[in-house]
Amino acid sequence: MFSHIMLGTSDFDRAKAFYDSVLATLGAGPGMINVAPTGHRRAFWMHNGGMFSISEPINNQPATCSNGSTIGFACDSLEQVQAFHDAAVAAGGKSIEDPPGPRTGAMGTLNLGYVLDLDGHKLCMLHRAG
Repeated sequence: MFSHIMLGTSDFDRAKAFYDSVLATLGAGPGMINVAPTGHRRAFWMHNGGMFSISEPINNQPATCSNGSTIGFACDSLEQVQAFHDAAVAAGGKSIEDPPGPRTGAMGTLNLGYVLDLDGHKLCMLHRAG
């Protein structure tokens, strides 16, 4: 359904280091830097058919996060959920909601973790437990 997800950042170098660290826990390599025709920097991570990216806003306005929005990252295990969460916090992100772990509800058991990135974007780590 989606071709990619791109988030704006007000501090490109810091955000790139953050996402290099957390996306490595999923097996992604360092983000590839691209400079748009406008001169704004972007970075792209490609892994398992998905693409995630960050960008300096091309309208030259501050990057903002969207209240109520969440970007979900698929994980292979509860341990990977925890590793992503811990890498995010170590890189300056903020742990939010309950600690990473299983949650059982109408969709069965999901291993979940939540953090805010350096620009306030809400990230979810999700592993569908068997």
